[in-house]
Amino acid sequence: MSLKARITEDMKAAMKAKETAKLSAIRLLTAAIKQKEVDERIELDDTAVAAVIEKLVKQRKDSVTQYEAANRQDLADVEKAEIAILSAYLPEKMSGEEVAAAVAAAVAQTGAKGPADMGKLMGVLKPQLAGKADMAEVSKLVKAALAG
Repeated sequence: MSLKARITEDMKAAMKAKETAKLSAIRLLTAAIKQKEVDERIELDDTAVAAVIEKLVKQRKDSVTQYEAANRQDLADVEKAEIAILSAYLPEKMSGEEVAAAVAAAVAQTGAKGPADMGKLMGVLKPQLAGKADMAEVSKLVKAALAG
């Protein structure tokens, strides 16, 4: 079952079970997926759907930070609940050791020597690690590998 089909099935189940919070988060997700498909005139595959989910989770995390800074814990809790619901659709995260090994393998594969090769290295790593690792962390590891 594709990721989009699973999301649709979960939306139907949430409707039947009258789980309003889950239903709201899933509807938000399906709207974002449809918007991306309409904008780009393509059918999204599982990787692209995962990228949409990652973007929504990142937005929610930013909102939580802002709500907590403004002492609005009620709104922060709603965002945290949405993060939990959306994160369930993402693939398993890789451990730090697995990410470091992937970076080392990509350095060996591309023959990257210095900071100028960062774009080439990230180009190899992004398709492999998208949705499975935090790309900001991957970027830090790549910078460290190229600096040392």
